[in-house]
Amino acid sequence: MRRFPFGPAILAPRPGNTDDMDGSLQSAISIGMQLNHDLLTERPARQVSLSGASNFRDLGGYQGLDGRRLQWGKLYRSAHLAHLTQQDLDQLQKLGIHRSADFRGEGESAHLSYAWPLIERHALVVEPTVVQRAQSLMEQGRHLSSRDTEELMHDTYRSFVNVYGNRFAQFLALLQLSDAPLVFHCTAGKDRTGWAAALLLTALGVDEEQIMEDYLLTNQYFVRPAQMYGQLSEEALDALWRVQPSYLMASVDVVRAQHGSVDRYLSQVLGVDGTARERLAELYLET
Repeated sequence: MRRFPFGPAILAPRPGNTDDMDGSLQSAISIGMQLNHDLLTERPARQVSLSGASNFRDLGGYQGLDGRRLQWGKLYRSAHLAHLTQQDLDQLQKLGIHRSADFRGEGESAHLSYAWPLIERHALVVEPTVVQRAQSLMEQGRHLSSRDTEELMHDTYRSFVNVYGNRFAQFLALLQLSDAPLVFHCTAGKDRTGWAAALLLTALGVDEEQIMEDYLLTNQYFVRPAQMYGQLSEEALDALWRVQPSYLMASVDVVRAQHGSVDRYLSQVLGVDGTARERLAELYLET
């Protein structure tokens, strides 16, 4: 992953007189633009709208290994599932989602538990240290600025590599057992889930731009909870509940410093070697 602006490139003819442009070339450009429009307008919806969970979205469509795209309807990411309504559950059943990977800590899972009969839950515990540390600092009378909160977030992302790598390895191993649709989540579906998504997409050959694009969609789809933590300023709350490129890069920087690259980290530490990547591609990329 590199630090550079993200966003889709839009190809268009160079400015100038196009009267002398070859007719076949103009037709090709017109057809290509129409095909791109059709692909954009007819693809499945990224977001899955649910009453009881926000930030629920499909990872399908991203371009991966050898130009093959992720299949739609296989891999989903979300905030927690404890408040799903019966209508939500019916919708997940229609999508064929019968298994989940839950990255929440033990206290979170106990407080907002779920045991939906048609969803097999796999607990992959990653404790939410950022909230605990923020509460502890406020109890000591410290006012947390947005910069303080951002640094707490950076430390949290570093811990995904330094402390909880085995949980993400278990997640990637779980995905190799079956291509049955799966949703992975934490509480907000943005940090632990965001790092898991980045690792998975990297293993599937998705480039840095698309990975960051997916990561930042949280700022569009996540609904902030009504309960707030102490007397945080609006700027500090934004730092806590939104995502920034620097958060994801905090994990990536640790990986690069220790292992050289995310690819090497996947193979040498998380067990996602060439054979595992072929298995993931077979299960989740279009043929």
